[in-house]
Amino acid sequence: MKRNWCIPPKADAAFVAAMEDVLDIYCMPYNKCVPVINMDEQTYQRLDHTRELLPMKPGEIERVDYEYERCGTASIFLFTETLGNWRKVSVRERRTAVDWAEEIKMLLEIDYPDAEKVILICDNLNTHSINSLYKAFPPAKARELAKKLEIHHLQSMTVG
Repeated sequence: MKRNWCIPPKADAAFVAAMEDVLDIYCMPYNKCVPVINMDEQTYQRLDHTRELLPMKPGEIERVDYEYERCGTASIFLFTETLGNWRKVSVRERRTAVDWAEEIKMLLEIDYPDAEKVILICDNLNTHSINSLYKAFPPAKARELAKKLEIHHLQSMTVG
């Protein structure tokens, strides 16, 4: 059995600072007016079968042919509010700055329209920033959204 473990390098101050910032947020009491939302995204490979599937018989384990046809990729966006018992998944063709900004707009205007502010915890990918809102929307709209968003980044570890 193999178990992976993440131990930060001793001298990685950025990692420790980001970790402590996020841990402080997780210690805050639940406030439905200022929800804490975790966000992540992942690229997913779309696959299709190359042969007609055979029907399964009751009690049999599903068998999958190892041959497949690659049908491109998609990006999966996941948002969770653990203390509010809420989650949302959406699928997009890409994961550009504009795609991220459009997801944030939906989060703020459709999912949490009454929130005073949304605290967003996400990784520090270059598209996960306020400037992505300005790439996607006119300045006035971008500023309106930015005022309702407080971003806290998880810091990637530097190893080496």
